[in-house]
Amino acid sequence: MGKRISISDLKPVLAEHSSFVLCSHARPDGDAIGSVIAMKAMLEGIGKTVVVLNEDGVPDHLKFLSGWEDVVVPSGEKVDAEVFIAFDTANQERLGQRCLQAVADVPLVVNIDHHISNEEYGDLFYVDDTAAAVGEIVYDIATQLNLPIPDAARDAMYVAVSTDTGSFQYANTGVRTHRMVADLVERGVKVGEINSAIYHDYPFRRVELLTSLLGTLERSADGRVAWWMLRQDVKDRLEVQPGDSEGLVDVMRAIRGVVACVFFEELKGGDVRISMRSKSKKVNVCEVCAKFGGGGHVMASGARCGGDPDEVMGEVLAALAAAVMEAGFEPIS
Repeated sequence: MGKRISISDLKPVLAEHSSFVLCSHARPDGDAIGSVIAMKAMLEGIGKTVVVLNEDGVPDHLKFLSGWEDVVVPSGEKVDAEVFIAFDTANQERLGQRCLQAVADVPLVVNIDHHISNEEYGDLFYVDDTAAAVGEIVYDIATQLNLPIPDAARDAMYVAVSTDTGSFQYANTGVRTHRMVADLVERGVKVGEINSAIYHDYPFRRVELLTSLLGTLERSADGRVAWWMLRQDVKDRLEVQPGDSEGLVDVMRAIRGVVACVFFEELKGGDVRISMRSKSKKVNVCEVCAKFGGGGHVMASGARCGGDPDEVMGEVLAALAAAVMEAGFEPIS
């Protein structure tokens, strides 16, 4: 376990080192990519050398962001840098094998995250589980340490916090979030243009994917849990790309009466990816996912486990149903 730090403790880290490598979790979302793009732009603004790696690269739907080309998939070679900073990643394994190999010789490791299940890895760690997104933490770093906020960083931070709050709809959205966004708007964020790029510019295969998933949608007998399964053959047929399924779990979450929902996805190699959401803090999906080696937030968590997909689905749904029942939710009449 590393040493817990405050944002002010990051000041000498940034001041005393000249080269940095930044990473975020595999299969990145808007918060993961937005955070590293923003931090890179700000560090370069104070004269630092910065490399950004991601195991799977930038998904197509985020390639409108300025600076996305600088996020590269590791080549297998080790990176020569003084500081490695991991963003939005509760455990090191989720960074991916190639990223971990690339940063293996970097002498100082810093972990910046907002997941309640963070394993506090690295030499130094800053974990704020009250932050709506890691992008919100990056904004705090910028404002508290007086870092420059170039336009690319400004827009990337907005994307980070918008996507991790469901466009400011989730329970993690608070006064702090809205104050941050108000400042970003004053700095020139074009809210309409960015929201259109995030939420209204999908490839047709995403519509085909949603159509297929709706055909597998199931709901528990009590009406409180919904789920669907994305099979590998469907992914192959539709040529699904990383990021195509981002946000589709919200279709299930929006069903009246549903308290929790799960998105199951078959992965090549035999694993099953689990994305779980709750509409009530009484149903702690982080605790449910922890039973399967995962974690995240109280109302949004995930896991990845091996085994027969249908058996995994049955075990996960049983655990989730038990959590819903223990929370006291009655069946829908």
